[in-house]
Amino acid sequence: MFLDQLLLWLHIAFAIFTLGPLTAATMATPRSIRSANVSVLRYLHRTTRIYGAASLLVFGFGLALALDRFNEFWVSASMTLFVVALALLFAIVEPDQRKAIRRLEESEEAKVETGRIVAVSAVIAVVWLVVLVLMIWQPGGP
Repeated sequence: MFLDQLLLWLHIAFAIFTLGPLTAATMATPRSIRSANVSVLRYLHRTTRIYGAASLLVFGFGLALALDRFNEFWVSASMTLFVVALALLFAIVEPDQRKAIRRLEESEEAKVETGRIVAVSAVIAVVWLVVLVLMIWQPGGP
């Protein structure tokens, strides 16, 4: 019982302290690209990488909590959506941040990257909110 409570506490704490800054960093990136502020953009890129990797702990603690509950819809849906969000983050947002830094250092515009980062970051933020709703509501759960 104590271990379950500890894992739940860690899961929630890591969700708050990793997903919040991660979402803020990805949502602030387009403004830094538009203002051509490369130093801030480098910081946001580093923040995205670090907090993106740390968010795997949220998934890990959730996985440990749900070992015997994979047959429940909300658990499977939440984990699937979490993986989708991380895939979008590391397949599109993080590489586009890198490309934008490179382009701005070469005095070029990064309009394509800005648009993709805006769109995909918004999708990721909505996915985090859907996961939150599933965690609280637990449809199909006990």
